[in-house]
Amino acid sequence: MQIALTLVGPDSDAAAKALATLAPALAGVQARVKEPRTLGPGALDLLVEGADVAAVRAAAEAALAGTGVDACAQPWDGRRKRLLVADMDSTIINVECIDELADFAGVKDKVSEITERAMRGELDFEGALRERVGMLKGLPLGDLQRAYDERVRLNPGARTLVRTMSANGGRAVLVSGGFTFFTSRVAQAAGFAANRANTLNEDGAALTGTVGEPILGREAKLAALKQEAAGMGIEMTQTLAVGDGANDLAMIEASGLGVAYRAKPIVAAQADAKVDSADLTALLYFQGYRAEEFVTD
Repeated sequence: MQIALTLVGPDSDAAAKALATLAPALAGVQARVKEPRTLGPGALDLLVEGADVAAVRAAAEAALAGTGVDACAQPWDGRRKRLLVADMDSTIINVECIDELADFAGVKDKVSEITERAMRGELDFEGALRERVGMLKGLPLGDLQRAYDERVRLNPGARTLVRTMSANGGRAVLVSGGFTFFTSRVAQAAGFAANRANTLNEDGAALTGTVGEPILGREAKLAALKQEAAGMGIEMTQTLAVGDGANDLAMIEASGLGVAYRAKPIVAAQADAKVDSADLTALLYFQGYRAEEFVTD
């Protein structure tokens, strides 16, 4: 079968060296590179003849370990996706918003520890969220805008990823276990068509320490992916999901291409591809986009 193996490195030299490293590794799984082509600076797309995508993926990951080159192996046909569903915190943006709110509330150390454990899958997400939000009781509403203005930044490549897929007939949806206060603003900044998240309850002046029910967690993210795909009338194979934490795992596993971005080990182990070094435009290269097709500001 024809397999697309895409390499994204920090520069052209790294990608070229990776290609040389890959040849013997692929031969070991009865696969061979037929047609390499350059997609952009540091990005190579390889047409590979092989019997098993999983074997090619495993061989590539082993050969590229420690090189700073990210790789994605997938069937060549159908690699351009119609739907992108993305996590927000530590994926599309640079921070965990709840941790930044906790900083303003003076409880960041306690909240960050719980956040880390929840993202690693060590804690029930819903219970952990209620506990953390409870520590924010009394936080003035003005601190939410302060947190957004002072702390939140789009991760490199986020806006280009969303705008490029949208310009090519795709739909991009932000689905977060975080809060609508932030997703609404991040969605607008990055160009997402829609956003879903949890609601922080407040009394008009400050947070009450509770979150709206039901909580949007792991299963709700999966449901959002399925609902968005059904609404578009497309198969799950035509979807792309990206995230970093345990609550993203179900949608990453169910999507046509599930990508772990700077992810926790539990997520990286199950995803179709990992982005550990490149920016979010790697997800465009994985779909076969060339750099000159990117929609940039």
